[in-house]
Amino acid sequence: MDKEIEKNILKSGTSIIGIVCKDGIVMAGDRQVTGGGSIVLSKNFQKVNQVNDYLVISWTGMVADALMLTKLIRAELKLKELRSKKRPQVKEAANLIGMICFRNIRQFSTIPSIVGTLIGGVNEDGTTELYTIAPAGDVMKVEDYDANFSSGMPYILGLLERQYKKDMTVKEGTELALEALKSSTQRDAGSGYGIDVFTITKDGIKHVVKQKIEAEYKEEK
Repeated sequence: MDKEIEKNILKSGTSIIGIVCKDGIVMAGDRQVTGGGSIVLSKNFQKVNQVNDYLVISWTGMVADALMLTKLIRAELKLKELRSKKRPQVKEAANLIGMICFRNIRQFSTIPSIVGTLIGGVNEDGTTELYTIAPAGDVMKVEDYDANFSSGMPYILGLLERQYKKDMTVKEGTELALEALKSSTQRDAGSGYGIDVFTITKDGIKHVVKQKIEAEYKEEK
């Protein structure tokens, strides 16, 4: 099973980033969708999305499974809120995703569900948290930064390892996320064509960067 997961992860083309800052969370991703490991199916697909008023989710892996996971988590959290009369915490949302992934990966299927997830949010008390959920369902709180199992991970983590600072602000984290994604989209064949960056603070969620990468041909001199 581990070899099967590894094989599928290596075929999934994506760059996603989550950065923990002193005043919030920064989450970012590229826009390219790759099929069969070599064909670009979409150049403008947003991989970082706001789930509700307090959560942002990003993912790598099978697109259909990731979209279904996003719909499921949105619905389940709303039901939980209605039943308990209070808003779920970020940790509860992360554990719910982990449980769904754990169950899906262990159910027999000719096409296994392979999705790696980053989820960030703000709790009712104003605290922000970031969690990474592996395709097998294990959930870990991120204390600094993560790129989950995205194909751009080696390039992203290499840059963040050198430039991340524990006390950086959300503004600095946004600039760092942009640099990391630009590095990844230059070197990772599965990433590119656009960048989206979200910030999560006690004041709410903002989609602060929407960029499209366009090819430009120039005559050589």
